[in-house]
Amino acid sequence: MQRAFLQHISSFVICLMTLASVYQSSGCAISFELFPPKNAEGVDLLCKNVERLMQFSPKYFTCTYGAGGSSRGTTLEVLQKVKQITNLPVASHLTCVGSTVEELEGYLADAREIGVDYIVALRGDPPQGTTKFEVTEGGLKYANELVELIRGKFDDLGIAVAGYPETHQEAVDFQTDLVNLKRKVDAGADIVITQLFYHNDDFYRFRDACQAIGIEVPIVPGILPVTNFKQAKRIASMCKASIPAELESAMSEKEDAAHQFRVGVDHARQQTIDLLKHGVPGIHYYVLNKSEAAAELLDGLQLAGV
Repeated sequence: MQRAFLQHISSFVICLMTLASVYQSSGCAISFELFPPKNAEGVDLLCKNVERLMQFSPKYFTCTYGAGGSSRGTTLEVLQKVKQITNLPVASHLTCVGSTVEELEGYLADAREIGVDYIVALRGDPPQGTTKFEVTEGGLKYANELVELIRGKFDDLGIAVAGYPETHQEAVDFQTDLVNLKRKVDAGADIVITQLFYHNDDFYRFRDACQAIGIEVPIVPGILPVTNFKQAKRIASMCKASIPAELESAMSEKEDAAHQFRVGVDHARQQTIDLLKHGVPGIHYYVLNKSEAAAELLDGLQLAGV
């Protein structure tokens, strides 16, 4: 009875943790990103993978939604289940795409109602079939405006924003992109989570530039373990991330799925070890609703005593 009470109190304290405070300890905070499954079977599998990932003591889970907000309802359902399973804080992605301010406020109210703790505030990519972001009538144009909205009316929610080590694909140049990022941080963001990257030097260059321009919130690297080379190239091309020549060469040696998995996981593990040596406050893993790659990567670190 006493043990159950203490576990309840511990869970309550964890869920009161602010997003900024997650990164104030001396260790490296781990978090995982999910996306909403298309059916009930996918939800069940996601829950099993979440349970497996809990062995690595993550600080929180995030969940995206489909293009144009097509699966926002499912995102909230997933996050509610994840919170029930883990007793950890959860974060919902939110974009400006296809929504009025009133609709954004409605979603934020619903998210807070079901227990969402943090928001990953994004402008969002253009809807599928288009190449240019169009502002919805009565909506918002930039992510910093979304941050201002959340901070102004939902100040109890933590806010993460996106950073781009290799520059956002629509930005004029690297420096302009940094100025835009600082605008989001100045509007009230607690942390920056980066887009995926495969060259750690790109992240260090980006982090140094952020510090030079006066961005003082935690900069959290985002890592996607490569497990399928064709898929990795497609995702990397979408977000303007370059794949190292040595990784491409090693993975393309064989089309064998097991070989590509091992090579990709090892690369992500080496990225992680190097990032830890360089004092990152945390690492955000894009797990694509699967636990195998992240589990093997992190298991390997534990076995090595990292």
